[in-house]
Amino acid sequence: MAKRMERQQVLYDGEHHYDAVLGEQSLYTNVGGPEVMRGQLERLVREIDLPSLTLGILPTTAEVDMVPTSGFNMYDGQLASYELVSTGVDITDPAELALHEKAFRLLSSAACYGDDARRLIEKALAFWSSEG
Repeated sequence: MAKRMERQQVLYDGEHHYDAVLGEQSLYTNVGGPEVMRGQLERLVREIDLPSLTLGILPTTAEVDMVPTSGFNMYDGQLASYELVSTGVDITDPAELALHEKAFRLLSSAACYGDDARRLIEKALAFWSSEG
């Protein structure tokens, strides 16, 4: 837990910027029960306006120009990384990185941001507040 909290401090250090897209359905995937879900969603609502974060929510009904795949992280266009059940995969080949950048652009262009994203998060928070 201490290591996780330490890693999260980069959101506040003023030196890093993160672009993230979450599928709306992830706001409803019950990991840890209603109390944990409420805590996670409350944090998203609090931090959605951080200058170091651009958070998009891909609505469940959004039309996308690709089939969403497993989540991945990209690091400055130099590395794409997947965390799998039994291992991790790192991609550094420029042609493959270009495909990942294109995939992220397609998903992020279908996502909503700002107040629209906040409304989707708050809707999920209301759902979890009525549970448990």
